[in-house]
This record gives sequence, C-alpha cells and structure tokens, in this order.
Amino acid sequence: MDGAILIDKPSEWTSHDVVAKIRNYFRIDKVGHCGTLDPMATGLLVIVVGKGTKLSNALMSGDKIYTGEITLGI
Repeated sequence: MDGAILIDKPSEWTSHDVVAKIRNYFRIDKVGHCGTLDPMATGLLVIVVGKGTKLSNALMSGDKIYTGEITLGI
C-alpha cells in the first residue's frame, strides 16, 4: 500500500499512536505523519504509507490553518 490516509485524530491520542495503529492494522512497516498534533487536539492528521512517505516534505511545506475555541467565565 502506497499513498496518504487522512485521519480525523481523536483527542487523547498522540500522532505516534495513530501511526502505530495504522502500522499494526495494515501491517505496513513504512508509515509516517505530516505534522504533529497535540494529544488534546482533534483534527486532520495526514498519514503517509509506503512510497507515499516520499511526499511528506512536499505536504508539510504548505501553509496550515489552526482554529480553536475557548470559553471564558467558567
């Protein structure tokens, strides 16, 4: 398997946890991610597998947008 997988990372999982789960589920040795998300953050995590790992530099060089929400007064 070669390419990229888009994962909606749940909170409490680290980016490394997602990579490990993908590696074990698909039984692929060459798995990486394009940018680390904080364990408390949720959002899109780009996972690259097989020959797709060669794309990671190109994928990480683009602009990224981060959004957040806070509640004041609690």
